[in-house]
Amino acid sequence: MPVSSKSAPAVEEVDTSYLETLMGYNATRASLKVIELFSKRMAVYDLRHVDFSILSLITHNPGITSRQLCGALSILPPNLVGKIVTLEKRKLVHRKPHPQDGRAVGLYLTDAGQALMRDAEGTAVDLETEATQRLSAAEKKTLMRLLQKIYR
Repeated sequence: MPVSSKSAPAVEEVDTSYLETLMGYNATRASLKVIELFSKRMAVYDLRHVDFSILSLITHNPGITSRQLCGALSILPPNLVGKIVTLEKRKLVHRKPHPQDGRAVGLYLTDAGQALMRDAEGTAVDLETEATQRLSAAEKKTLMRLLQKIYR
């Protein structure tokens, strides 16, 4: 039964102390802050998080297979197929036969994809610097290590 506004005092300051004891709450809040910056900055490249992640892995792993991408990013194969097709249509990615496995296909960036990723990865570094400006270099390193410890 709702409490009458006459008997309940108005909330002056929201108490988030319990939520702030939860890892998920804190991780989500931090993630949302970074994602907000990321989305705004990557809009100029027409890249969303998953697109950037796919292109970055191809950038640093030329010839990576779709199976390897799925494993690294925890993406289901049917969900990756459309992403790759879209990146191919944008002329950012192309496929070549895998040098060791005749059944597999390696993914590579085109010249346009390489140029886009040079700019986009530079932007990512800048936005992460901005998002973590309140942390010391040691704190950033520790935070990164601890976050990776949770998901690896």
